[in-house]
Amino acid sequence: MKILIADGDEMIRSELKMMLSSEGFEVHSVADGISAIKHFRRHDYSLAILETQLPELNGTIVARQLRKTLDIPFVFLSSDFDENSILNAFALGAEDYIIKPFSGKQLVAKVKVILRRTSGQAKLSERNIVFDGLHIDTFSHKVFIEDSQIFLTPKEYDLLVFLAKNPNKAFSREKLLTQVWGDDYMGTDRTVDTHIKTLREALKSQHNHISTIRGLGYMFTE
Repeated sequence: MKILIADGDEMIRSELKMMLSSEGFEVHSVADGISAIKHFRRHDYSLAILETQLPELNGTIVARQLRKTLDIPFVFLSSDFDENSILNAFALGAEDYIIKPFSGKQLVAKVKVILRRTSGQAKLSERNIVFDGLHIDTFSHKVFIEDSQIFLTPKEYDLLVFLAKNPNKAFSREKLLTQVWGDDYMGTDRTVDTHIKTLREALKSQHNHISTIRGLGYMFTE
């Protein structure tokens, strides 16, 4: 599981990263809110730890942005123990609001409890599909390459989502026509080839995810 720590204090970031890494988590850390948002677009995190007073963009703004595209649990760290701030944090959907200074061991224990609970919850749909620099939000139908949104036609988007939800599986052109365009579509294999070509062009640096399987069709590779 991946965890993102966003805190302006380097000592806190280092301590938490070391403690969480020792528990087997893959931990990334950033020092400001803009970097946090960029990381959310590049990686598939299981949980985020956000300082409310982050530089560039504060933690509450980051949390609001997070909620627009992602559905992952997050915890606030803060030096502000004002009741309204705490209530606002929970209204944003925070799992916990931890006041500095705090015990690193207690935070790690809370993180493990949150992850045990949330990872066991069944999700009705897979909202986010993330492969390194490629991020697909299936709720908003937005696609990001690194930090920039790209714009696809409806069929390019449908084709990308179908392939990305079935990584490392080869599909014939006929199968793709059926799955993406529907049983009643009267198009030809050329329709698939044309859309794959324009999709690759739109994906730019991530175009290698779409592989050609000679004599068969196409495959999305991780």
